Amino acid sequence: MPHPSANEIPPHLLMWQRVRAYAVPPSMIETATARRAVGDWAGACAAARVDVDLDLRAVRDRHGTDTVTRLRADLRRLAPDLLRWHMPRIAPGGRLRPGLTLSLARYPGRPGSTVHLVVRTPPARADAGQRMSLALWDGSGGGASAHHPHPHPDRRFRLDLHRHFWDAGRSGELAGRCGDDPGPWAVTRWAAEAEHLLRAEGRPRGAFTVRLGPRDRAVLELVAPDDSHAPAFRPLPGTLPPQGVAALPVLPEAAARVLPDRELLRAGLVPAGRLHPLVAAALDAPGPAPATGPVPASGDPHRVECRGEVHRIALRDGVLTAVDHDPDQLRREELLVALGGPPLPCLRAIDAVHRDPEALPAVRERLAHGDVTGALAVVEGLLGPRAVLRDGPLRDALESAAARRIDHGLFRSGLLAEHPAAGARRPRPNRRKRGSRARPRTGLHN
Repeated sequence: MPHPSANEIPPHLLMWQRVRAYAVPPSMIETATARRAVGDWAGACAAARVDVDLDLRAVRDRHGTDTVTRLRADLRRLAPDLLRWHMPRIAPGGRLRPGLTLSLARYPGRPGSTVHLVVRTPPARADAGQRMSLALWDGSGGGASAHHPHPHPDRRFRLDLHRHFWDAGRSGELAGRCGDDPGPWAVTRWAAEAEHLLRAEGRPRGAFTVRLGPRDRAVLELVAPDDSHAPAFRPLPGTLPPQGVAALPVLPEAAARVLPDRELLRAGLVPAGRLHPLVAAALDAPGPAPATGPVPASGDPHRVECRGEVHRIALRDGVLTAVDHDPDQLRREELLVALGGPPLPCLRAIDAVHRDPEALPAVRERLAHGDVTGALAVVEGLLGPRAVLRDGPLRDALESAAARRIDHGLFRSGLLAEHPAAGARRPRPNRRKRGSRARPRTGLHN
């Protein structure tokens, strides 16, 4: 079956295609899985760029032994790379939805209270590195959530009813609960998922809503959710006022929509081997394991027409060089260029690769999704580990990513202004001067 052209692919699938290519690199999956396999849940979180804002001893003292026992069991089952794979994202680039607090599990606490295991994403102004954080929410509003813009668990993006999105032991449930409808809406699953939702809310039956758009809500009613009848839904008779609609339970996005991976496989946009291994196993879509390296280094040198001949440009001793010119000639030519003379075509080609290489979009995509290691691997594969960055778009992209990491650190420490307008009053951190010479690795690891 021929694959659809780019003009025929829905925009949301193009976004998810980029997400699957860059957001959760195979090296992250491999490392996080290895740490989880030996019981190192904190190491798995570190590999998946998840900050842990949990103190199990403090949890025991505050909420009791039963809560900390259940929490510890869930942390051991947590696959943070799988959680990152399924996290809500925003168009068009597919970054993590910013400023979100998402419930993963609920634990009964004191009478009338519930403790949530939550994952949080930073606000957009501090999302460099695309990091997440793991914490507890008990409604007190203190601790790590004090400076978060939306610390309360979001009703629309909850995964406590969809543990197969983060619990490695239950990932096999994915195929049965992700829907197989031809469009993005998993309508055939809405009744069954609404039954899960209403039971969790203490309502055996009743009305619920599905968010179809920013100002579009479907108000539905679950009927016959009992042991002798399959659940079904129908439009709620009559009309509710806006306040009444807002008070109804909301079907989570994870239940309302078809799993993007199923759509991508159906459209031929992602091979099975590129899926997360737990997702591929659940969807019965086996394939070769993805390569662990972000981008293999090119073995063929660049070829440039220079002075009537075809010359080669390749990596030698860790730098990109014109291999068909002897070192003494290159030094003389570089001196002439410094004095204002015209450069050799080979030197022009090397300079262009340093400043604005063809792989720059791939570097930017990796940086946007927080994969600094993968971005640096691409740069070093092009220029060599001993290369010195030159002024241009490539260096600008690397320096911008490094600078934005400062904002994330300030947010984590509670020093970043909470309101965006306050950013104009906050003094910006000192930036490194453009004239300084830096190698690719030092550009992001100062």
